[in-house]
Amino acid sequence: PGQTGAAPPTQVASQVNPNGQIQPTPAPSGAPPVAPAQMEARREQLAAIPEGIAVLSRAGKLSLDLSTEYTRSSANRLVFRGIEIVPGVQIGVIEANEADRDTSAVNIAAKYGLTSRMEVDLRASYIRRNDTITTVQQRDEAVTRTIDLSGDGIGDVEASVRYQINGGERGRPIFIAGLRAKSDTGEGPFDIPRDEFGVATRLATGSGFWGVEPSLSFLYPSDPAVIFGSVSYFAHLPRDINKTEGGITIGEVDPGDAIGMSIGFGFSLNPKFSFSLGYKHSYIRPTSSELNDIVEKSDSLQVGALQFGMSYLLTDRFSLNGNFEFGVTEDAPDMRFVLRLPIAF
Repeated sequence: PGQTGAAPPTQVASQVNPNGQIQPTPAPSGAPPVAPAQMEARREQLAAIPEGIAVLSRAGKLSLDLSTEYTRSSANRLVFRGIEIVPGVQIGVIEANEADRDTSAVNIAAKYGLTSRMEVDLRASYIRRNDTITTVQQRDEAVTRTIDLSGDGIGDVEASVRYQINGGERGRPIFIAGLRAKSDTGEGPFDIPRDEFGVATRLATGSGFWGVEPSLSFLYPSDPAVIFGSVSYFAHLPRDINKTEGGITIGEVDPGDAIGMSIGFGFSLNPKFSFSLGYKHSYIRPTSSELNDIVEKSDSLQVGALQFGMSYLLTDRFSLNGNFEFGVTEDAPDMRFVLRLPIAF
């Protein structure tokens, strides 16, 4: 009694019903029922699963999600601009760049269960960014230049709808289809002021482009864990900038679309505390930019991160969730931390 491990051999794995509740499948004749503590533990396993993958809100139920997040990125690059006559003898300039980027945000989201299988979500955020870029050039003597840029304001507002395709009967995975739309309410990179050389004087708080993301996720209860995963495709809508900055005329810009996937599992240690481990990866296609009537393409990006999440049930209405991401590819941020406070009504 009171244990949250695997069920005895006479028990059948529990299922997640369309209302987001955990219920046992019918047990064989004479088999003892599944303990309520085990059902509550399974429910808490779902609480630690990353946002956007967990089961839907119950029909007619509203919940608010207050969160704050912090992202840290840093990069160091050493470049030699010149020629090398013989090994060790160079004519030119050695340039070292160090960039530290900090982004913090306060988010509020409202979720509502339209039916037992459909949920809508509206999300807004306030973003603050700060970049410090240090450049060192070595000629006869070192010349150091430091640039500090900052920006804050409303970010891109998002809306999404999620639909549960099946109920997970007979031990099958539960599949959930989603569709997310992102606006351009935040100040984009082509909306911020620039100097006569085309260099930005403050940082953007949004992407500056509309986007849409279809996705498909799954949940597979497998005692004593819940396995989850997702695939998605985020498509940016191209935009005709039609501006001249620093002597360069900018035409149509099409940000690269992103193909994403994630996989992991959630596990409950007791009826109040649970955690999750996972990995997510995104392949971002090259961005096409029309500059002086010539189309330029950027490099593609590989963004991968390890995920670790925790959830603690404070009361029946309040829980506290923490999610960490640690970048494992060169293009990924060093770390990202999100602290969430879901409130159920």
